[in-house]
Amino acid sequence: MADAFNALLENFRGNEESASDALASVERALGIHFPEDYRDFMARMNGGEGFIGKQYLIAWRVEEIVPFNRDYQVSEFAPGILLIASSGGGEGFGYDFRSDETTIVQVPFIGLILRHAKTVASSFTELLIRMHASHGSLLRYEIQGP
Repeated sequence: MADAFNALLENFRGNEESASDALASVERALGIHFPEDYRDFMARMNGGEGFIGKQYLIAWRVEEIVPFNRDYQVSEFAPGILLIASSGGGEGFGYDFRSDETTIVQVPFIGLILRHAKTVASSFTELLIRMHASHGSLLRYEIQGP
């Protein structure tokens, strides 16, 4: 997995400080379990920012996840979603924990409501792959080949 992350994150600046213990604390506090690929990413980088292909990603530090979700009132407007990142523009990326098959959704910060959450990846790794391959929106019908 390290090689796949390295190739996708060549223009991404991670924070390079392990967040394993802090991430486990967030999981316990929220009663969730992050998928392993996201846990691996956070253990290596604790978030960061930069371009993934032509898309920009700001992955939040573990200590920002709970306060940012509280500030955006995610549990009120989009219950079951936990935001973990931003496009650097008007959209957030987060996990949809409403079913057993956790997916990554994209949701606008303005007009943040559950019905605007669109599934864009089945995993954090797939999100990075799709961002790297995308020439525009991450919605499936707008993705073009490499």
